[in-house]
Amino acid sequence: MKRRPNILFIISDDHRHGTLGVTGDPVVETPVLDHLAVEGTLVAQTHIMGGLTDAVCAPSRAALLTGTNPITALGEDGQPKEGDATYQTSPGLPLLPEIFRKVGYHTFFTGKWHNDTNSFARSFDDGDRIFMGGMSDHYHVPLHPFDPGGVYPEQAIYQGEGFSTALFADAAVEYLATYDPDDAPFLLYLSFMAPHDPRTPPPPWDEMYESQNITLPPNFLPEHPFDNGEMRGRDELLAKFPRDANEVRGHIADYYGMISNMDSHIGRVLDALDRFGHQSDTIVVYVADHGLAVGQHGLMGKQNVYDHSLRIPLILAGPGIPADHMIDSLHFNFDLFPTLCELADIAIPDNVDGQSMVPSFANDRGRHSLYAFYKDVQRMVKDDRWKYIAYSVPNDIARSQLFDLVADPWEMNDLSEDVKHAERVTSMVRLLAEWRMRIGH
Repeated sequence: MKRRPNILFIISDDHRHGTLGVTGDPVVETPVLDHLAVEGTLVAQTHIMGGLTDAVCAPSRAALLTGTNPITALGEDGQPKEGDATYQTSPGLPLLPEIFRKVGYHTFFTGKWHNDTNSFARSFDDGDRIFMGGMSDHYHVPLHPFDPGGVYPEQAIYQGEGFSTALFADAAVEYLATYDPDDAPFLLYLSFMAPHDPRTPPPPWDEMYESQNITLPPNFLPEHPFDNGEMRGRDELLAKFPRDANEVRGHIADYYGMISNMDSHIGRVLDALDRFGHQSDTIVVYVADHGLAVGQHGLMGKQNVYDHSLRIPLILAGPGIPADHMIDSLHFNFDLFPTLCELADIAIPDNVDGQSMVPSFANDRGRHSLYAFYKDVQRMVKDDRWKYIAYSVPNDIARSQLFDLVADPWEMNDLSEDVKHAERVTSMVRLLAEWRMRIGH
């Protein structure tokens, strides 16, 4: 039997789809990820489906790990247990690294794990520098060593020395240095906390971008035009109201610094992959758990269903993946599960509702439409041109928005009240109802 490819799976936190050189940002410097896209395939229209909690990373990661939508992945309430910072995946759902482990892969983890310890223990043979939680000061990360018993008690926590991105990249490099290529293929899961706030890039990246030279995005607003149901959440309080242009420029500069720093450390990991002889037989995946507003539409966080928060970067490179290629069809992040199974010749579990992207490598045909939600207050449906958002905020009137994404990619011109688009609104409302029936939310 032909040996299965190794998997280097890299996931970041809060990285918006447009903040890469290869996706069109003229300022942010990401030479490593840009080169990875040239070596592989950029899936340019990858989206998350949202979730029922303001910690959007948890349902997004659970969906990716289980290959299912966030409702199925986390259950109907989608909330953590009281006093717990992690989110339990639905019992009985097989996880991506667990499936690979069962067919003989050696699975290793380092970084942020925002789901439960039981699912972690089922998934990984080994690990190092493990953060069980949602966010932390990047210079003082509470870390666990790998626990073969899968318990991860509080008394085992120690404080990492150094910046989180470097710590996790170091663990990945050390694993690659000690891995014996005569052993089973590996799945190395590298989960960065960056560029999540606190956005405190280390030197010299803290001075790489000067705020006065940052151009605000076209859809920057001092304030969102109406209550979207999440106007004063934690992320929105990171900048004052109304939004000050200079303050937002500072946030963007720090955001870029975090991304460029992470890009450099991804480069270290990829160099190690090559140096230790694994590059030719390893599939490399780079993906984020969600995007971020950082001033767009007057918002700071990801608790919304605009494209800046739903669309994420996704790059795949390695055996079986076309080089210097871009897919522009619609996909969910949980489509990665069946994609990697197909590339590694592993049977896809029956419960998976993700759709493999492998056929899209040849024909660029993805999903006909996508659906997303934030709690019970925002719901979105889109196709390859049109996007419709419905708001249902307690004690407020029902609102909606319609955007022509071809003419208006920044989602600035709401056409929902334009009589010329009345039929389009009706059809999108119908499509939204179909998705809600399918997902159960």
